Amino acid sequence: MEHHKPIDYINVIPFVDIMLVLLTIVLTTSSFIAAGMIPLDLPTASKNQESTLKPMIIEIDRTGQVFTNGRPTDLTDMQSILNPMNRQSPILIRADRTIDLQWFVDVLDTVKVMRFERVSLQTTEKT
Repeated sequence: MEHHKPIDYINVIPFVDIMLVLLTIVLTTSSFIAAGMIPLDLPTASKNQESTLKPMIIEIDRTGQVFTNGRPTDLTDMQSILNPMNRQSPILIRADRTIDLQWFVDVLDTVKVMRFERVSLQTTEKT
């Protein structure tokens, strides 16, 4: 009669490999979701402040292209999108730090002329 030796251990290496792959996928996906899909090199500031309400996001990439909530727009389209909104709604401007200052001023001026009061610029913290 043959005696089988009981299993003294469980090989966890395949399990660890699978968990590392899943962790990599989650971290990669969450960074795209958190940062947005438009690649911007944000300017730095000493403190990054967040609003509690979900703001309308206006982005300016390094080529000067304006995006309103992720859609490519120009200043006229941006005005027509913002026009029906409540003037107390928060607006978050995300601009690449290498852009021509005039592009940022044009977007900010358009928002201010429409009398939006809660306008902020997204920055990253200084390291």
